[in-house]
Amino acid sequence: MIVLHASFPIDPERRDEALDLVDELVDKSQAEDGMIEYRATTDVQEPNVIRFFEQYEDAAAFEAHTQTAHFRKFEERLPDLLAGEPEVVRFDVDDATGLDL
Repeated sequence: MIVLHASFPIDPERRDEALDLVDELVDKSQAEDGMIEYRATTDVQEPNVIRFFEQYEDAAAFEAHTQTAHFRKFEERLPDLLAGEPEVVRFDVDDATGLDL
């Protein structure tokens, strides 16, 4: 499984535009083959930071995601929306277990 955590600092003046674009990206990405989970949220302490949590069945599913029209649209518009450098971390996971709280 491939897991990504990404953080994007968004220009406050472009926040609404960014959130609309992210909503479309999440909606379409969740329907992709090989997608386990695709979520985005705003940070509770930094409301102009959008965080992504993505889980893919494998590297092929991740690569396919990067070739979709909705991902490319987001990637193309992202530089105009940013207020800083994005951070993206990829995890290659052999095993994942849910925990009871």
